[in-house]
Amino acid sequence: MIRLKYSLPLLVAASALASCGGSGGSAAPPAVDPPPSGDPPAATPAITTDQVFTQLPTFNQPTALLQAPGDSTRWFVLEKSGVVRVFANDENVASSSVFLDLSGVVNSAGEGGLLGMAFHPSFPATPEVFVSYTRTGSGTPLVSYVSRFYSMDGGLTADPAVEDIILTLAQEQTNHNGGDVHFGPDGYLYVGFGDSGGGGDPRDYAQNTSILHGSMVRVDVDGNTPYEIPAGNPFEGSAMCVLGVGAAPCPEIYAWGLRNPWRFSFDSATGKLWVGDVGQGAWEEIDVVEAGLNYGWNIREGAHCYPPGSGCDETGLTDPITEYGRSLGVSVTGGYVYRGSAVPDLVGWYVFGDFGSGRIFAIPEDSVAGTVAQVLLDTNISIVAFGEAVGGELYLVDFGVGTIHEVQAAP
Repeated sequence: MIRLKYSLPLLVAASALASCGGSGGSAAPPAVDPPPSGDPPAATPAITTDQVFTQLPTFNQPTALLQAPGDSTRWFVLEKSGVVRVFANDENVASSSVFLDLSGVVNSAGEGGLLGMAFHPSFPATPEVFVSYTRTGSGTPLVSYVSRFYSMDGGLTADPAVEDIILTLAQEQTNHNGGDVHFGPDGYLYVGFGDSGGGGDPRDYAQNTSILHGSMVRVDVDGNTPYEIPAGNPFEGSAMCVLGVGAAPCPEIYAWGLRNPWRFSFDSATGKLWVGDVGQGAWEEIDVVEAGLNYGWNIREGAHCYPPGSGCDETGLTDPITEYGRSLGVSVTGGYVYRGSAVPDLVGWYVFGDFGSGRIFAIPEDSVAGTVAQVLLDTNISIVAFGEAVGGELYLVDFGVGTIHEVQAAP
């Protein structure tokens, strides 16, 4: 997921999420790389960020922040080591409690750990929680698990003792695991998997549709055990892949050609699927993902042939909606289309960030491929994830410090 080289003691822990790349900071914006194409929007929303829930103890390497469907009273924070913590949505809250503890089985080496969680859309009436994490592999460093856990107490906690395994996928390196998981507006479960690590996708997994690496997966977890294949998946007629591998294209795949999808989301107004895909060494990209499309890795990095100058065949590849180069950041973190009310000028903009530089970017949600992203703000935050409140407000998670910050209108 994250590619940077830091020597600051504060970010030693963050290097466990690193795979390669450059350094970042929060000084004045450097020179901008030449835009790929398109014209930037005329007006840029003015925002700031403010740390919130300041009386809470800091979290230990937090990786995600979310609320349960329709419940604005609580927040859930995932910690890389395998613990999900919950706390009241109160600015004066001073403590959190454990919602789910998987630390006994989670292997958090490298970019592994507890990486994603999604509540069933009708939670807690359907008391199911879906979690994405990594365990120690047999013959591989890690294995990605997507599993269902149940709440036995009306949604107060989830029981770690009862685990229904939905998907597993062996990871041949400890980086590029992906791991985000969300329910789409269609009611299906989506999971993002990286290319299994190594520079340049040495096994060409992202272009191999007979394996789940480097793809967005979509499955129906309300059907037969462990899942059914939704109509409209591009390879729905194939036999289900076993342990993420098949003799034919996997019917679980929704789209492919991704290097390391780190954080994706659905626009709550349009249903559009936005994915942040971490680049190799030159370009970070944001994709609007649709069924059956190939997003290019490792033929291209962003909208550029890979390796550079290779004169690649770009037939059938889908361009990123936006991209940025190394002068602006080193590891993209996907965000959300803002649908809140606190920052009126930001409504309808897709907001995302960079883990290494701390920059926050945005583009209008109706942008076309090649749109130039606007830099909204430079921060000192190691932006590992965004969180969207039930009401549409946006928050940022600082991996290095373990704090939560709200996106607000600039004074």
